[in-house]
Amino acid sequence: MTEDRPLSDRLDDDDYPAYTMGRAAEMIGTTPGFLRALGEARLITPLRSEGGHRRYSRYQLRIAARARELVDQGTPVEAACRIVILEDQLEEAQRLNERYRSAADNGDRAH
Repeated sequence: MTEDRPLSDRLDDDDYPAYTMGRAAEMIGTTPGFLRALGEARLITPLRSEGGHRRYSRYQLRIAARARELVDQGTPVEAACRIVILEDQLEEAQRLNERYRSAADNGDRAH
């Protein structure tokens, strides 16, 4: 990695709406080929700039970084992609559940 700050801090930096493939790979400590493999496995679909160059959002980099961790632990790329997608869906479901439970709890107290 190129900086001492944690990856999550760098990805929350609002200076860049999206990163080029080379910069994205550098930020998560991988290669452009790995990002291409994630695209081929349909984990992430890069955004396109006006010139047609691939660019990656901060969200996509978080997903790619998690997939890279799994691949480094020996998980095949396609399986890592499926795991990351399921983890992301689970996290979203848990957030929604918490929001609805909180709303229900607040509604119950009002009665």
